[in-house]
Amino acid sequence: MKPKKPRVPVHKHGPQVQRSHEIRIIGGLWKRTKLKVSDKPGLRPTPDRVRETLFNWLGQDLRGMRCIDVFAGTGALGFEAASRGAQEVVLVEQDSALIEQLKRTQLQLSAHQVQVQRGDGVSNLRQAAPGSLHVVFIDPPFDSALWLPALTAASRAIAPQGWIYLEAPVAWTDVQLAPLGLVLHRHLKAGAVHAHLLRAATPDEQAAARSAAAASDAAASPETSSGA
Repeated sequence: MKPKKPRVPVHKHGPQVQRSHEIRIIGGLWKRTKLKVSDKPGLRPTPDRVRETLFNWLGQDLRGMRCIDVFAGTGALGFEAASRGAQEVVLVEQDSALIEQLKRTQLQLSAHQVQVQRGDGVSNLRQAAPGSLHVVFIDPPFDSALWLPALTAASRAIAPQGWIYLEAPVAWTDVQLAPLGLVLHRHLKAGAVHAHLLRAATPDEQAAARSAAAASDAAASPETSSGA
């Protein structure tokens, strides 16, 4: 009797290959259009659920608005804004391969209101005229320390009725935002993502924040007693 040959596993679906990733624009003029996602470390497109919620918060009609995505990556947030009629959308990115993909998408959509710029997002925000932007998208790599510099620059650049979208691995509170003159308008947690919609604080909110901070400092300071 001949010995049995060892069984060779059969892969029904062929060899394992790396597939290209895609996401879809979820609303507006280019709804369901696919955007390619490069396989790059740290590249983390905003999830569909979060984008849908964000643009429900902002409203589906962004006509006349000037927007900037300072860590553009795939451009998902900026192209979503343009799809909903934003007057001007600037996508800022440093990675050359991502820049080329953003430009290809821009041509594919004939998105004339979208500008793709290579550079540092925080520096770009710092150069923006005060009060010139209606929506600022801030979604840096989660292993960076760019949230505070970006928020500081964005707080000066947004219009009085403007919005800042902040995506981070932790929740930001009004106590942290108060020194920047910002307040939390909406918050959503989806998996590891904390999505925040921020706005400028009103004078009353700023006064209340200062009072709360002063009370907190007084409570935290040690009591002093008079000596004999």
